Amino acid sequence: MTKAKNDKLVLSLVATGLGFLLGAIVIIGTGKNPFIMLNAMVFGTTGFNIAKGIFNARYIGEFFIQAMPIILTGLSVGFAFRTGLFNIGAEGQVLVGGLAATVVALVVKAPAIIHVPMVLGAGMLAGALWGALPGFLKARFNVHEVVVTIMMNYIGLHLNNHIIRNIIGTRDGVKTALFPHTAMLSSDFLAGITNGSRLNWGIVSVLLAILMYWFVIEKTTFGFGLRAVGFNKEGARYAGMKVERNVVASMAIAGAFAGLAGAVMAVGTFGFGRTLPAAEGYGFDGIAVALVGGNAAFGIMLSGLLFGMLKAAAPLMQSAGIPKEIGAIIQASIVVFVAMKYGLEKLLVLLGRKSREPVEGSAV
Repeated sequence: MTKAKNDKLVLSLVATGLGFLLGAIVIIGTGKNPFIMLNAMVFGTTGFNIAKGIFNARYIGEFFIQAMPIILTGLSVGFAFRTGLFNIGAEGQVLVGGLAATVVALVVKAPAIIHVPMVLGAGMLAGALWGALPGFLKARFNVHEVVVTIMMNYIGLHLNNHIIRNIIGTRDGVKTALFPHTAMLSSDFLAGITNGSRLNWGIVSVLLAILMYWFVIEKTTFGFGLRAVGFNKEGARYAGMKVERNVVASMAIAGAFAGLAGAVMAVGTFGFGRTLPAAEGYGFDGIAVALVGGNAAFGIMLSGLLFGMLKAAAPLMQSAGIPKEIGAIIQASIVVFVAMKYGLEKLLVLLGRKSREPVEGSAV
């Protein structure tokens, strides 16, 4: 591991530790014991309740259900970051990915071996097209992708609700008909070993997405070209790279990761299409995950698991009398501390220097 990667790892660990410390201080301020938070996080992640000495594997499965979509949206945001772009539209890409998966799941009739890849492919394609549009506007007209992607989140939300309510149809104004079994990622085996949780084969898609992200960015000339455009657009153009094409491709790939998240939730976690009163925040969680993970594939995976732990622990903390917002406070604090990287780096340098200074009166 290079020194730069070591520094990023140390920075993320320090930021995470400070975030949890702040959360513990807030809990103490409310008159509660921080051990309750620790127990909720261990229980929500491993299924072990330290306080009561019991084990329930269902919590393990639900922990991964919480982590999977934000790992994918973290990959979406991180991929764009690595190529010099800001994909703030992962939320909308998740929504259109879930919508496309819903349409293919309900309309297409095929055996599972064909139907499932079609559903996931439709979600990725829809997310890619939704991401490619702001990429095209950026490349062709220099329209800032932050503004376009934010606005497209709202378009995605209302488009999803309109199509599901007025074209596909719902049973209760909220949910579509249940998807056929051939379109589902559900697994009796995974549910069985996790005591009836919603854990499904979508976890395989997440792992493959992590490996694909790493391979494309780190090991291919295509990925090098994308990163070169992000690092120095005019230098890349002078070197003969197709800058405009790479910008569109980068945003399309970023959108595909988020679209996959929407598809995995639709046919893995829920099993029906949904209308939503507001965005659920997966795209914005992805921004935090990418920042904490240093935009690296395996860093994003670890930070996604960390934030998934906070989400899984929230209802457990609430049932123990600790406000569920504590998890959001910790999450936001970690992001703030990562954003303060220059101050943290300076602090670490000062601490390193002090540790190397000779004690007064000792031999030099």
